[in-house]
Amino acid sequence: LQKLIHLLQATDDPLIQEQALITLSNSAAFSVNQDIIRSLDGLSVIGGMLSDCAPKVKEKALNALNNLSMNIKNQEEIQVYITQVCRSVESAPLNSSLQLAALRLLTNMSVTSDYQHRMISSIPCFLHLLSEGVERTQIQVLKVLVNLSANPAMTRHLLRAQV
Repeated sequence: LQKLIHLLQATDDPLIQEQALITLSNSAAFSVNQDIIRSLDGLSVIGGMLSDCAPKVKEKALNALNNLSMNIKNQEEIQVYITQVCRSVESAPLNSSLQLAALRLLTNMSVTSDYQHRMISSIPCFLHLLSEGVERTQIQVLKVLVNLSANPAMTRHLLRAQV
């Protein structure tokens, strides 16, 4: 895991970055690896890949963070990327795999009310995707909206959103 994280930092080759991110993502399926990746500062390295210009690299980074977000301690570090992830949802091509990867991460990060406030400005976008997206996009958006609606503090924001 340490070598993969160092590889991500050392290369600018998108194909190598994609493969390293896929491997880290698969490794993150095991809770012991989630802790190891966090202790190796892997979350910030992977999070840094969200700024990458290559959509496939960004998508793989989102997938890795999604798997890593199943851990409460990891969520504490991942939450700093929520605004950036919301921007990815808004700017990605409609129904793209990049948009879906970002929505999956937001679904995990919105399960508890701890970080939902970081998604408020994207509620109009979520509602737009609900009406314009294909079924798989709609389902993923609904998961985020259901999580947000479970929090009474979000009710006003959901009902006042301009669509």
